[in-house]
Amino acid sequence: MKFIDYKSYLLIPLFLGLGACSQFLDVNVTPNNPTSVTPAVLLPGAQAGTAFANANELNRFASTLVQQLAGAANNPQNYDIFQTNGADMENQWRFELYGGGLVNYQKLIELADANNAKAYSGIAKIMKAYTFSIATDFWGDVPYSQALQGETFTAPRLDKQEDIYKGNATLGIQSLFDLVREGIRDLDATSTVKPGADDLIYGGDLAKWKRAGNTLLLKFAMTISRKESALATSVINEVLTGNNYINTNSGDMNFTFGASVGSQDPRYTYTVVSTFKDDIILSTRYLNLLNSLNDPRLPLFFTKPAANYVTIDNGFRGTLPSPVTNWSRYNKYVTGNSGEGPVRLITNFQRAFILAEAALRLGTPGDPQALYKEGITASMTLAGLTADQIAAYFTANPTVATLAGTTEEKIAQVITQKYIAFTGNGLELWNDYRRTGYPVLQPSQNAAGIDGTRPVRAVYINNEIQRNPNFPNPAPQSNVRVWWDVD
Repeated sequence: MKFIDYKSYLLIPLFLGLGACSQFLDVNVTPNNPTSVTPAVLLPGAQAGTAFANANELNRFASTLVQQLAGAANNPQNYDIFQTNGADMENQWRFELYGGGLVNYQKLIELADANNAKAYSGIAKIMKAYTFSIATDFWGDVPYSQALQGETFTAPRLDKQEDIYKGNATLGIQSLFDLVREGIRDLDATSTVKPGADDLIYGGDLAKWKRAGNTLLLKFAMTISRKESALATSVINEVLTGNNYINTNSGDMNFTFGASVGSQDPRYTYTVVSTFKDDIILSTRYLNLLNSLNDPRLPLFFTKPAANYVTIDNGFRGTLPSPVTNWSRYNKYVTGNSGEGPVRLITNFQRAFILAEAALRLGTPGDPQALYKEGITASMTLAGLTADQIAAYFTANPTVATLAGTTEEKIAQVITQKYIAFTGNGLELWNDYRRTGYPVLQPSQNAAGIDGTRPVRAVYINNEIQRNPNFPNPAPQSNVRVWWDVD
């Protein structure tokens, strides 16, 4: 598959803002920071890097695979028929993740530790864990414990995904769970300086960061729950006992971009501004799902410039609808009025759906029905519906409002509603689909790829395979499951 230059074009605005970090290509390199750099300088760029990575090409790839979007041209058209290889996601690996957010979090932690700025190190550790989870969930085994350490490890090893999530003391690998816990402890410690407006997520509100960290533990636990049910149950019970997690929409871990050209959400830039805006369109299959549920979020999630929604089926290779100005695309719920977003990283509705699934699957405390409705209510409220409108929807659609059937059928309902609620965050959609198989998706038209199967991992980028001898060569292809994906 040809590597397309539009990815670089979309990276320019972000990395003009990230400064020195854009100069560094490899996972072992740390930036040359001036001696006057402060935590307040590093934090906003790091946060922007993570949000950009979540919402840019990784989102297009995953949202197309799980059929909320359909590919009309260029790479999304290839993703739509399950074609991907090592030429995809080069910039996402090199610039947005390792050379973007992650290297900045590492430098921020080092700087904060040297100056006892625990508030900053706490935030950085939580965000570093979240950003590494993107990498390992996408690619499986990745450089982790030896990454970001400059000349110490010029060719860092790939740590097993199991070790990244669970830790491995023998190999000196700290688990993602412990990295988050360490970050939360730092937030409780005395700090010589604290963030304010430079914290573009919570504005320096450390209480919200603690809730976000604990909710991130819930996310990690549910990710591995079918592979490591005992560990997942233990972590969820730990968080429930602490009773300090996101439980209101105002506590969501969101990143808001700017409204001016050069600082906008990549989903807005790609689908509204760029010359590649006609690469993606609302999937007919997702439209049909939302219509079948009478879902009132549909017009809030996607545009309808014409009398009807204009979509194509996944894998469609005929004549595209005309004019393109009538195509249904992401609406302001996803992109913001003028490109602000926000990118929703960890949310209240997500927490409710996680606990509903955990109660059903693992027997953790909580009423699955109440948590399920709480998740739908939180999502619909976030989308702009009133309490009366939500109540009326539940009354008119009892089969949606009420969990029914076997435990597995109830889990399918929970994940389907979570899938709808996370419109615009393809990473979460693809993770849940691989983990649970829900919602049930049919193959695209003209499915190709490896044996015509939907990818269950991204392929390692060619640059790293060529540069680092620790990468497997040949690399595992897109039909090889990651560790936590049991079936």
